[in-house]
Amino acid sequence: MYRIGTFDGARLPRLAGGRRGRPVLDAARLFDILAAAALIAFLAPVMILVALGVKAQDGGPVAFGQLRIGRDGRPFRCLKFRSMVIDAEDRLGGLLASDAQAREEWAVYRKLRRDPRITPLGAFLRKSSLDELPQLFNVLRGEMSLVGPRPIVPSEAPLYGRWLRHYKAVRPGITGLWQVSGRNHTSYRRRVALDVLYARRRGFALDLMILLKTVPAVLLTEGSY
Repeated sequence: MYRIGTFDGARLPRLAGGRRGRPVLDAARLFDILAAAALIAFLAPVMILVALGVKAQDGGPVAFGQLRIGRDGRPFRCLKFRSMVIDAEDRLGGLLASDAQAREEWAVYRKLRRDPRITPLGAFLRKSSLDELPQLFNVLRGEMSLVGPRPIVPSEAPLYGRWLRHYKAVRPGITGLWQVSGRNHTSYRRRVALDVLYARRRGFALDLMILLKTVPAVLLTEGSY
């Protein structure tokens, strides 16, 4: 289904196929709704246990909604179980101001391998991807899809440069090419290239391939930290 190629200097899979038409898009939206509703019902006990655990650790909010850029550039609140301390943003600012190595890592990956903001329970939730379960409600609301580029915060938009229009052409997803292609072990430049590739070649066959690859990637916690 795909071969290794290059895009803007980054090596990535070259996928066969083209854009899907409106009837297929409608079918994909219906699939998103039905699948998200079924997963919420099936995973409700797990979500309740996670919520209780997050609340018990420090009494803070169970979940939070971070402002992200959606399809056509529309902002929305991306839901997650809280995996960080309550004053996470202040701690990040202080760390980046005092630690040059952390600044360099943040500039490349927009993540930190040793992030002091993450709680012990939060580390487990992130490694297992359980922190992202609330995004199933974003899918039901039409803000996200099961498959698509990972939603970005407004400050990340300049990093996409001229390729941002491709990101905005589709709904962001809970999983996508980035998640099944190394995730946090890949550079941000490669992540942008994968998002552009998905936007150009999206279709049911590609979505199905990504969903099938997501299961072992989550179970084996590939590329997560």
